[in-house]
Amino acid sequence: MKKIIYLSLMMMVLASCQNPNKIGFINNGTIINEYQEKKDIEAKYQVKEENFRKKADSLGKAFQAEVQVAQMEAQRASQKKQQELMAGLQQKQQMLQQQMQAEQQQLTEEFQTEIDSVISTVKKFVKGYGKTNGYNYILGTTDAASTVMYGTDENDLTQTVLDALNAEYKKSE
Repeated sequence: MKKIIYLSLMMMVLASCQNPNKIGFINNGTIINEYQEKKDIEAKYQVKEENFRKKADSLGKAFQAEVQVAQMEAQRASQKKQQELMAGLQQKQQMLQQQMQAEQQQLTEEFQTEIDSVISTVKKFVKGYGKTNGYNYILGTTDAASTVMYGTDENDLTQTVLDALNAEYKKSE
């Protein structure tokens, strides 16, 4: 009986001597916001957004000029012709608004799709980084949702992961 107790005690001592879990954490917000691919996507869509605004302004000015011409024609036309002109202008205005809304929505959806892809890339990278470097856990935190309330600087992998992620992105360019 004593041998069984000693053997059990010995096994518990040996089990407690195993390596502890290797845990690190990253600040998700910093990783995503400072990742060069995300910055490049934002810059690309900023240009697209600016081009969209210029196009919308141009169409708006052209429509306003058309309205002025129609108003001048309407002053000389019969009431029935005035109503037809105004109805045509209202219909054209609605079509232009719908077109601009559709283009804006498409731009937003394209941007969101690319950002979702970036987030997926970051998750895969962190998972691979964790496996390669022997981490059991890599936790994520943000200022808005602090899942890591305390961590030592040596466990903060944010800058290390960000540097490695940006280096890999540069290689793929």
